[in-house]
Amino acid sequence: MKQFRVYQSLKHINETSSRIEDATVIEAPLQININNESFTVVMRTPGNDVSLIRGLLYAEDVYRSDATLTIEQIESTENHHDVYNVTIPASSLGKGYLTKRSLLSVSSCGICGKQELDNPMPCDTPLKNSQPLEARHIHELYRVMQAEQNLFKDTGGSHACAIFSGQREFLICHEDIGRHNAVDKCIGGLLQQGVLADAKIMIVSGRVSYEIVTKAFFAKISIIIAVSACSSLAIDFAKEFGICLIGFCRQPKMTIYSNPQYILL
Repeated sequence: MKQFRVYQSLKHINETSSRIEDATVIEAPLQININNESFTVVMRTPGNDVSLIRGLLYAEDVYRSDATLTIEQIESTENHHDVYNVTIPASSLGKGYLTKRSLLSVSSCGICGKQELDNPMPCDTPLKNSQPLEARHIHELYRVMQAEQNLFKDTGGSHACAIFSGQREFLICHEDIGRHNAVDKCIGGLLQQGVLADAKIMIVSGRVSYEIVTKAFFAKISIIIAVSACSSLAIDFAKEFGICLIGFCRQPKMTIYSNPQYILL
C-alpha cells in the first residue's frame, strides 16, 4: 500500500529556488466502530490498520484479552478514508470503552478526542527489569530501526517505533505520521503474533510523552529510548512505573532520566 503522495513543490536554498517533486507522507482518517457503533476517528498513515486498531484497543483498556478479535473493513475510499468494525462481546469490553473518543483523535496526541480527561495513571505494580542493557548496544539498536524506516527515507515526514527483546532481538518496526500510532501498530502487531511478552526495549524516533510511557507500561516494556526529548510527565511516570527512560539518543550522546540501573554504562 502506498503511504506517500508526490507533490510539485518549490525548494529554496541560499536565495536559489527550484521546482521539485516532493514525496509527502499520507495522513488520512480511520474510523473505528465497535459492534457497529462509532467509537473513534484516528488520523493515521494507511497501512497495518488492523494492527493499529488492535494496539489502540489494548492500550486504551477497551479489550485486553489475548483472544482473537474479528476486525473487518466495511468502507474504503481511494483517498484512504476507511472504516473498520470490531466485534467484541459486551461482557469483554474494558473500562476504556466507557470513555470512548467520540471526537476526532489527531495523529500527534492520543488524548485529543476524548470526551473527558480522566486520570491517566494506571493502577498496577511497577515493572522490574531482569535483563540490563549495555549502553554500547543502544546506538546499534537505533541503527536497526533506521534501516527499517523506508517511509521516512521517502518522505522525511513519518515517525517510527521499533521493539526488541531483552536479548536485543529485533521483533517489529512500524512507521506512521503519528508517534502514538506507530507505537500502537507495533504493540498490536506483537499481540497478533502472540509474542508481546518478549518485548522489553522500545525505540521511538521522536519525543516521548506520558502516554507513550503508559502504552509501554501496559505492554510491560521496561526500557524506552527516544531520539528526541521527553516530557516532564513522561519522566515522572517512568520513575513510578519502573521504566528506564532515555532521551536525546544521538550518537555519541544520550540522557537517562529514570531507573539508570537498567543500563550498564
